[in-house]
Amino acid sequence: MRGYSDDKDGYLARLRRVEGQIRGLQRMVESDEYCIDVLTQISAATKALQAVSIGLLDEHLRHCVAQAVAEGGETAAVKVREASDAIARLVRS
Repeated sequence: MRGYSDDKDGYLARLRRVEGQIRGLQRMVESDEYCIDVLTQISAATKALQAVSIGLLDEHLRHCVAQAVAEGGETAAVKVREASDAIARLVRS
């Protein structure tokens, strides 16, 4: 079971909303909408994806990393490294 399993439906709902936002962006570009309006909607979709990312990262830290640290050993080091790498990717994006 994954750390986010308890809120899986919530994450899926958020991702479906983002999917709708992306389809809306495609329609905006197809319709030659004003650049700033398209950029505003891109910003909104980006923020929505960031919110999902932060939620998943939080769940990962609370569940997967905490459990691995409690068990100790090499698994703990691997989970902490994975979390650090994921944070680095999020910061760069």
